[in-house]
Amino acid sequence: MSDLFPPFEPERVESKRARFKPIPFRLLAPNVITLLALCLGLTAMRLVVEGKLDTATYCILAAALLDGVDGRLARFLKGTSRFGAELDSLSDFVNFGVATGYVLWIFVLHDLRSFGWIIALTLACAMALRLARFNVMLDDPNRPDWQKNFFVGMPAPAGAVTAMLPLYLQFIGVPVQEYGAVFVGIYILFIAFLTISRIPCYAGKTLGTRVPRENVLPIFVAVVVLAGLLVAYPFEMLSLIVIAYLALIPVSAARYRKLEREHNAAMPDAAIAPEPEKAGEPNSAGSAS
Repeated sequence: MSDLFPPFEPERVESKRARFKPIPFRLLAPNVITLLALCLGLTAMRLVVEGKLDTATYCILAAALLDGVDGRLARFLKGTSRFGAELDSLSDFVNFGVATGYVLWIFVLHDLRSFGWIIALTLACAMALRLARFNVMLDDPNRPDWQKNFFVGMPAPAGAVTAMLPLYLQFIGVPVQEYGAVFVGIYILFIAFLTISRIPCYAGKTLGTRVPRENVLPIFVAVVVLAGLLVAYPFEMLSLIVIAYLALIPVSAARYRKLEREHNAAMPDAAIAPEPEKAGEPNSAGSAS
């Protein structure tokens, strides 16, 4: 009889209840946005095959915008999770590595035949390496707080937006598709190098946390003017933004070096003394070093 009717075990009932405990919506909302961005990236690949190059470009730009929203929303709702971080990285690889490289391949890189395909593969692999390094650095407890205001290398969304500069120029009348395949290939390799490099790029995570009262109205006016220009002249403005962003990378690197010198000067000599490299310790571009 004991085998047919086992004794009541309250702890087993409690474990089942815990297993089916409802998940707060604040944990789901950022992941839903990430999945929407992933759908946009995949849709861009379909649209470019159908010849809708401008719409495919808009899809990737929208995916980059949503990528900036989901992380901030997760932090605002206190809904960050390891699952969300991994999902975000996988989505970024598809959107900004695979989809962006494929759109550029259909656009002009196919004129370079096998070499153009190698360039598209290089961009995708560079994005994968950059995202893997970013995930590893998230677990680094010894990283100073001031370094969190900088990305190590160009972030994946910015890499995709800047890599599509030849598309913007084509849409505003520059004959890139007819004569610029070689230059586009060299430019894409340059962007791929920036993503996997150790060049610091300003992250802007603290931008807007505190705004002086006298600057509030000018900021409102500037945002309205910028939004109007983006709507009226989208690709002209995107071209200017990309060029300005690339020009500011040396400024960001100089600012990083200055903060690094100040940080090292404030530390004891023993703390900043270089340690000998251990045997077998990874020191490649994709490692956490």
